[in-house]
Amino acid sequence: MKYERSPNRENIQQRKLKTKPLLILIGLLLLANVFWFIGWLIPDKSLSVDEEVASVSGDSITREEWMTAMEKDVGRETLLGLVNDKVMEAAAKKFKIDVSNEEINLELALIRSVDGQSYTGLEEELALQKIRSNLILEKVLTKDIVIKDELIKTNYEENTSLYNIQTAYRTAIIVLPSKDKAQQALDELSKGSSFEVLAKESSIDLVSASLGGDIGYVNNSNKNIDKEIIAATEKMKQDSLSEVVPLSDGTFAIIKVSEIINGESFKFKEVKEYIRRQLALEQLTESVSPEAFWKEFDAKWFYGE
Repeated sequence: MKYERSPNRENIQQRKLKTKPLLILIGLLLLANVFWFIGWLIPDKSLSVDEEVASVSGDSITREEWMTAMEKDVGRETLLGLVNDKVMEAAAKKFKIDVSNEEINLELALIRSVDGQSYTGLEEELALQKIRSNLILEKVLTKDIVIKDELIKTNYEENTSLYNIQTAYRTAIIVLPSKDKAQQALDELSKGSSFEVLAKESSIDLVSASLGGDIGYVNNSNKNIDKEIIAATEKMKQDSLSEVVPLSDGTFAIIKVSEIINGESFKFKEVKEYIRRQLALEQLTESVSPEAFWKEFDAKWFYGE
């Protein structure tokens, strides 16, 4: 295994980020991505519910059974995320709360700087929507909390490394047990084979393989990714493939960089409101989710109360 998908807890604690909203956001993103994948898998809905979609020893599995199982497994959580997004938009309208693109991009940059794997396998458009909903919630909860400017300034000075973000590389990998197998895979890619499909079929790193090789945004701040992968990405251009790269554990990798996010430093005035909001959130005695606003905005759903 070349990396772990869980956040680097020590790093998060050192940077004094409020982690609970981040973890909730990641969970919602993962569920929404599963929902998208299910939607992609579902064939033409005009077909009969008793249509056979699979069989075992002649025993049929019908479309209705399949759909029911999927709805039971992820339907509730996915619908919950969609309803919560709508509730937060209603809250923004009522309380006259605005969320700018600059705020969303700042939040995204800061999350990436803590855990580049937060968005592994996810479309950025979906991530941005979830970040927007989370920002609305935070603004609603903290709108009446006053934080002194000197406290905000002190927090900024104590956490300057958090606001100096390194260049990050959106990376995918195919890991193989030998150099010959890796070279064979590289030859297939040069002939037009899909990187994502080949990763799923051939990579021995099972976690990244299940996501088409995607391991998120990496740079030398990632302690849970092979240093040879990081060193290789730093020499690559956007939309490029590496040669065969020997890894620290004796395996070999082919690396794909699909996006490069240039590093940037945020000045105090650019993050002042972000810091104020985080300090205000720390004053709340308990966590509050969007469900707390359902009654206020007359939210109803399939699952009842």
